[in-house]
Amino acid sequence: MSDAAQSTAAEVRAAAEAVKTALDRHLAAVERRSGEDDPAVYEAFNQLAAAAETYDELLYDRYDEVTPFEIPGAEDAPPYTGPEEPAAVSVLIRRDYAVVEPQRLRAHAQRIEAADDDESTEASGTVHGALGLLFGEFEPDEIASRHKEFGLEEGDSTLWVAASGEPAEPGEWLESPFEQVDPQQVVCRFDVSAVFDDDDLEDDIEDELDPSLDEDEDLDPLDANHR
Repeated sequence: MSDAAQSTAAEVRAAAEAVKTALDRHLAAVERRSGEDDPAVYEAFNQLAAAAETYDELLYDRYDEVTPFEIPGAEDAPPYTGPEEPAAVSVLIRRDYAVVEPQRLRAHAQRIEAADDDESTEASGTVHGALGLLFGEFEPDEIASRHKEFGLEEGDSTLWVAASGEPAEPGEWLESPFEQVDPQQVVCRFDVSAVFDDDDLEDDIEDELDPSLDEDEDLDPLDANHR
């Protein structure tokens, strides 16, 4: 959007409230579902997706911020061929981090180690040992929310929700937990990556450039925050 048509704070707030309402409607539809192909659930899902997309766009336009999730379109995912009435569900999560401040990471690990006087292993002296202590002490969601504090930098992340006809036997997949995921049994997935923003920026820059301009002509600097 241009500066003249930039979203107002009130519009962003209204879009956020619409997402909350859509979430409530989606949960209510799921709780009342009459079967796997209940049209009310599909309608509520589509309404939630539309509300989330609108909120994301307005939030970016007003505050240059994005939401931490993305609802894939039908063209992005293979057709679902899983069971009509799944008896079990698997949630697969991958989050990548870069270790950008090893000293900060080891300092946190040393504090964890010091607090556990009976089982001091001095593992905090190495980066891989410090990572083991960190992830052994904190839940993954807490590390995700505090990653900078631990000397980490977020990379790409993805969450897959896959359906199955029956629950797995205890210990059945522990040796290779991520090798047998059928993309066509994925009910939904949420991807986060800086590449999405980079692609948008490239497209915007290409749209801004006028091919009729001579290469020697002076060009005004582009606004890097334009979307």
